[in-house]
Amino acid sequence: MQRWLLCIDRISAFFGKAFAWLIVALTLLISAEVFSRYVLNSPNDWVWDTTYIMYGVLFMMAGAYTLSRNGHVRGDVLYGFFPVRVQAGLDLLLYFVFFIPGVVALVWAGTSFAETSWAIREHSSVTASGPPVYHFKTFIPIAGALLLLQGIAEIVRCVIALRSGAWPARLHDVEEVDVDRLRRSVQAQGDAMHARDGAQ
Repeated sequence: MQRWLLCIDRISAFFGKAFAWLIVALTLLISAEVFSRYVLNSPNDWVWDTTYIMYGVLFMMAGAYTLSRNGHVRGDVLYGFFPVRVQAGLDLLLYFVFFIPGVVALVWAGTSFAETSWAIREHSSVTASGPPVYHFKTFIPIAGALLLLQGIAEIVRCVIALRSGAWPARLHDVEEVDVDRLRRSVQAQGDAMHARDGAQ
């Protein structure tokens, strides 16, 4: 089972890291537009549309990757101190109550949006020369399907954690904050306070 979980993690990582390169393209495009607009006095209408479309694709396609790394926002201040089985039970409940219905709705509605957009060859209406958006809308159900696949892997992880009392291994990347070190530090401070209170 662990092999399949890590395989799903790798799929999510592949798409997340591949689409992360859009940040480089966004940076170059915005820099070129700033130069064109302020130095050459020749702005391009289509750049604004294109940049928000690229950012939207990046944001959507990184969702499954972020979930695979346990990186979505949650109340870690309390959650991190719960026992593993309580964490897993809480996660499992939230996956079934909110995540699964929400992501299934995203895939279903996104498919409809994409089909309609392709049928009319939709273009952005924000600017007069707006670029096509039907390609962009195609990423909505694709990103939703990847997120759903990763969510199923996370549900399986919750079930394993409920049974074993330990979270199964997952692929890791660099973290902004060393959560484990912070947790050990808080635990050490708590132990020191209990020892001091016991000595009095």
